[in-house]
Amino acid sequence: MFSIEEFDIKLDTELIGRNFVYMEEVDSTNSFIMGSREYNSNGTVAMAEYQLKGRGRKQRSWVSSKDQALTFSILLNEDINFKNINLLSLGAAVSIAQALENLHQLNVGVKWPNDVLVDGKKIAGILIESTSKGSKLEKIAIGIGLNVNQPNFTGKFNIRPTSIRMELKKPVGRERLLSEILNRFEEMMQDLKINSDKILNDWKSRCSLIGEKIHIVEDDKEKFGIFEDIDQNGFMLLKTKEGIETIQVGDVSIK
Repeated sequence: MFSIEEFDIKLDTELIGRNFVYMEEVDSTNSFIMGSREYNSNGTVAMAEYQLKGRGRKQRSWVSSKDQALTFSILLNEDINFKNINLLSLGAAVSIAQALENLHQLNVGVKWPNDVLVDGKKIAGILIESTSKGSKLEKIAIGIGLNVNQPNFTGKFNIRPTSIRMELKKPVGRERLLSEILNRFEEMMQDLKINSDKILNDWKSRCSLIGEKIHIVEDDKEKFGIFEDIDQNGFMLLKTKEGIETIQVGDVSIK
């Protein structure tokens, strides 16, 4: 059982998570937080033990075990002036990595565009959704799924999954971990507004694929090249025979 009191004691934010919604079950935390009229203040965090329709990028299902993962969403709906919300995905990945490093000393990496890895195995994923009016963003939901205390995984996966429990060979508390992620996320938000280069550099320092020959697939299109870098918007710079190409989205694997 998740202890809200224990979570709140370790939460050291001014905004993020101060309005906290805990649910046993919901279709998806992103859908809930984007559609709720009651829980719609900026910085609201909605967490569910089980998502009936949890999903990742391209509507792929995200299956989480009840009471064993952290599946939650963060709502932003004020002062949204980011150059590109893709930077939020990179920043969220850095926040998760920092929390895992600080609390559990894990060897954390990131994979473009939205995965967090431990020793090359997927431990977390991020899904960002937004609504806008004209060219102005109105709401952003940052959905995060983090494997915490699952003892194992069955089935086929594009990237081998892992959990903190599997890495440490023991279960861990989820309350302090969620607090630490949100603490780091609020710090990241401030960095993003005044110095986005810090987020980009923190992300790049954890990405082992930069400089590697890679294969990118998006829908029915595929590309090959060298992962040269990421630009100021967080998009991939792919070096091909024709030159440098900017890639905004895609599934990446080593060639």
